[in-house]
Amino acid sequence: METVDYSRFALAFVFVLGLIGLFSALLKRYGNAHQIYKAKDTESRLDIIEARFIDARRKLVLVKRDNVEHLLLLAEGRETVIESNIAVGNVKGDAHD
Repeated sequence: METVDYSRFALAFVFVLGLIGLFSALLKRYGNAHQIYKAKDTESRLDIIEARFIDARRKLVLVKRDNVEHLLLLAEGRETVIESNIAVGNVKGDAHD
């Protein structure tokens, strides 16, 4: 093999590794960002309404239990309740009399 063949192989190898790294970073960042989790049982008392990634290590999760919502911050190894007892009808932009 000539030197040109080795360099073409090395460049192709680096390019493929770069594509794999880019794809894995994108999947980690945006993979589950728009998933809505629903239980198969329609009479479920517990639902995850929405989940949003803040960064690679933290995400906000809006959980509904018995018509009350709770906003949770999930990080590596810890969970924090940001806001609790949010009434389901309490949405920004609702008209209040």
